[in-house]
Amino acid sequence: MIYEGDVYRPPSEARSLIIQITIGCANNSCTFCNMYKAKKFRIRTREEIFNDLEEMSSMYGSYPLRIFLADGDALVVPTELLLDILQFIHVRFPKCERVTAYATAKDIIRKGKEDLLRLKKAGLSMVYVGAESGDENILKAVKKNVSCEEMVKASQMLKEAEILLSVTFISGLGGKERMKEHALHSATLASKMKADYLSFLTLMLEESAPMLQDIKEGKMHLLSPLDVVEEMKLFLKNVDSDGTVFRMNHASNYISLRGVLNQDIPNMLKKLAEAEEFERFKEERCRML
Repeated sequence: MIYEGDVYRPPSEARSLIIQITIGCANNSCTFCNMYKAKKFRIRTREEIFNDLEEMSSMYGSYPLRIFLADGDALVVPTELLLDILQFIHVRFPKCERVTAYATAKDIIRKGKEDLLRLKKAGLSMVYVGAESGDENILKAVKKNVSCEEMVKASQMLKEAEILLSVTFISGLGGKERMKEHALHSATLASKMKADYLSFLTLMLEESAPMLQDIKEGKMHLLSPLDVVEEMKLFLKNVDSDGTVFRMNHASNYISLRGVLNQDIPNMLKKLAEAEEFERFKEERCRML
């Protein structure tokens, strides 16, 4: 199996078998993201997908493993093809522990309740949605092409289908200019989505990321580690998503946090206060995308 271009996956899929069923990202306009800019989006042909599945099943079909369906938004694939993929996995990877994929809110909504239920029954365990921010102004500025209302609707539809949801936000996405709004509105959105898992990355930009132009022109100023602490404190003090597993332990983060909302919020706030007091932050050279 040969992957097309760079392949990205969530941190929790580090040991998963990755199968590309799309190439690139259908949206591919986010100004902070450069992951799929070198790829022209397409859905891979049935022959390409099943050749890879056949090859991998002959090698790993008898192992207990997890499978992640890449690239950027696998749920854009027609439902019937997704069902065939999941059926193949069920038969040829009988010990498969779970099947997951990236998805956009718009793709989830387009699938509709019936198709989501069919996908769940066929073996789709969880999807990862990049919310990034709960601030509509930031979402428009970074060309996310989705609204908070759509993300809440998508999360509700996933819950009805009993498909787990892992949602990601990006600390610092609004810069210093909208730090407060980003924290508060993201807390509001997270409280409405009530995801099973919630994680925060910290903004990092590759040299060709479009957002860098705003920084060079002085329209946006990146957060310092101390700013990130203040933003996260504001988020945690205002979020209400009881039972959601919270993680802030990505390689990009200055500070590592983990816990369960809402019960572990006091402990996480204490850790943030200690990091702020003693300036215990990951060194810049140790951060990575």
